[in-house]
Amino acid sequence: MIMTAIRRYCLGVHALVAFIGNSVSYLMPVLAFVVAFEVFSRYILDSPTIWAYDTSLFIFGYIAALGGAYAQQQRAHINVDILYNKVSARTKSIFNLFSFALAMFFMVIVCKMSIGKFEEALEFNYRRQSEWAPHVHHYWLMMAIASVLLILQLSSDWIDSLYQAITGKPLLPTAPTEQEETAP
Repeated sequence: MIMTAIRRYCLGVHALVAFIGNSVSYLMPVLAFVVAFEVFSRYILDSPTIWAYDTSLFIFGYIAALGGAYAQQQRAHINVDILYNKVSARTKSIFNLFSFALAMFFMVIVCKMSIGKFEEALEFNYRRQSEWAPHVHHYWLMMAIASVLLILQLSSDWIDSLYQAITGKPLLPTAPTEQEETAP
């Protein structure tokens, strides 16, 4: 019963992170369009926009921050494999327990600071210091959401690593590798 609830939690987190990660990926062509439009306006029309730079900064920030949990889920972050690849799966799980716990601690601090900055930006009407001067409170709210999303993904990974360290088996079914998918 408890293991079923834990698996459902982990699968729910994976589904949420995958949904948000895939959704945020649709901002990439929007970012490319904004940058291309600014280049066109600046160099062809000789009339640069006042909004494109700030917009591209915000879009890139959204992509990077909200995509962080998805990158964690896909194990796409940089990893130092010198020692990690030479140990057993259980020892890797123990390494993961420490690194995921440290990352969660850091993300709790980021979340707490982001919420404080969000409240401050609303209270004092903070804006970017540019000609367009857009509000920045939405960015801090997004950072808080992104950090919570990463904490959820890390907690799911931590639970999976703990289960694997104890039992020697993964908690969740793993996706087939490319070699397994192409094998006859």
